[in-house]
Amino acid sequence: MTLKADWEIVGAPVDPDSDERLFFTEHGWETIEAAAARIIPTDHDPGAREARVIVFLDRYLSGTDYVFAAADGSGFLKLTGKFADAWRARMTDMQQIYRDGIVELDTIAEREFGDRFKALAESEQDSALEILSGEPKPKPVTLGTTEAVGTFLQGCFDEGLPFFDALCLHVRQGFYCDPVYGGNKDRMGWRTIGFPGPKSLQDTMDGTYSTTEYFVPEYDWHDLVPQLKERTAG
Repeated sequence: MTLKADWEIVGAPVDPDSDERLFFTEHGWETIEAAAARIIPTDHDPGAREARVIVFLDRYLSGTDYVFAAADGSGFLKLTGKFADAWRARMTDMQQIYRDGIVELDTIAEREFGDRFKALAESEQDSALEILSGEPKPKPVTLGTTEAVGTFLQGCFDEGLPFFDALCLHVRQGFYCDPVYGGNKDRMGWRTIGFPGPKSLQDTMDGTYSTTEYFVPEYDWHDLVPQLKERTAG
């Protein structure tokens, strides 16, 4: 087994402005883009549509060419052999989940509102997504909230997820991913949460980008862990 550092680098960073479709049909692209725009909507900040999450999703679902970005951000690692076979099988399953999900979303939209999902008003799209998910639309989440909101919990793996949960996960990933993957255009997702981020993955390798300034250099454990202060006082 070779190290990823030895894998061939192919391709280039994904162009977020590309309209080329590698997986989605035109209808699928427009439907998922509309759904993503309701999961991370546009308000005073850009949303999934502006951040080009749809491009990230299309490339992610397309096969084996856009899985692991090279460490220097110049392109992607070429998957071969069993690695490629395993990923291809995984994506075959996820592709079918998306195809079936688009059909189900349109079925709900046409039954409830008389038109396909992408043609509905935003409020109607929200209602269709509520029906699809079986849950009410989450309330806005702000810093300090204590409300449990399952669809906002960040995960890494999508195996076994139903369509709506997988879509929510992928939209978040596309909004906050490194721009090399096609989403997070112009670092919109990062800027929205106040994260400067590196200009490129190369900057994380050569020391140009560092998170040192965000660490507290000196601290007292008694201040960080109230229980310690209570034990000392007792």
